[in-house]
Amino acid sequence: MDLAKGAITTLTVSTAGIVLGMLAGLFLALVRVGRVPIAAQTVAAHTSLARAAPMVTLALLVFFGLLSIGLAMSPPVAAIVVIAINTSAFQAEIWRASLLDFPTGQVDAARAVGMTRGLIFRRIVFPQVWRASMPAIANELTLVIKGSPAVAVIGVVDLTRVAVRWSTQTYQPIVPFLTAGAIYVLAVMCLLLVQRYMEHRIVERYGVL
Repeated sequence: MDLAKGAITTLTVSTAGIVLGMLAGLFLALVRVGRVPIAAQTVAAHTSLARAAPMVTLALLVFFGLLSIGLAMSPPVAAIVVIAINTSAFQAEIWRASLLDFPTGQVDAARAVGMTRGLIFRRIVFPQVWRASMPAIANELTLVIKGSPAVAVIGVVDLTRVAVRWSTQTYQPIVPFLTAGAIYVLAVMCLLLVQRYMEHRIVERYGVL
């Protein structure tokens, strides 16, 4: 039962952090590609620092650093923030690379027929950029799931921490860690299946190859 609770905690925290990180990463990439004054330089500094900082260090900084200035967060909420900050930096670079590689001729043609900027992005740019980025995004998300045990340092009772407790109580580490490992593998496999499904959906809807 404790292992199931730990798995649910890991999946909940990871999923919430991933969703926020993906949205934030796309926004940060658009800011950089759009060369927004000051903001673009700030985003560049953020992505460099966040990618360089280990998730364990980032977790301690967010949880205890904010606590020291009176901004208290529960461990699960802090864990979601940490994962979002960490993955948003990597996601931003993935999105930015795809945006920079997008052929501008398609945008010019769309403007020529009177399409608005928002419509161009939604119907032409985003579907192609999304599909081109998907393999790299999926790879980054698998790393996030596997790296999520780092948030246990701030008191989150995740899957790995439960497995550690189980092994110390029974003095039989093989079964707990094999079980935890199997759950992580299952979560990653589910993520890859979602990736493949979304790729097929994009092709069916937009005809993007």
